[in-house]
Amino acid sequence: MGQSEKDIIIKKLKDHGCRITRQRMIILDIILEGDFSCCKEIYYRAAEKDGKIGAATVYRMINTLEEIGVINRKNMYKVAVS
Repeated sequence: MGQSEKDIIIKKLKDHGCRITRQRMIILDIILEGDFSCCKEIYYRAAEKDGKIGAATVYRMINTLEEIGVINRKNMYKVAVS
């Protein structure tokens, strides 16, 4: 295809009517770095890079990415007792 995951996601965000802001790019870069078990982990990483990023911004971005089908929420916690 020739496009990176990031380029594909950015195109889908634009097609969904989202502006590609610096804060959204920071959040997207963090998500692409690895797997996270919750939005708070992503928020803490984003806040380290830009102290102006609020938790609501992260949650909205995660919801938008789920809506357009580019990320899936995984249950990272498993019960070990049978």
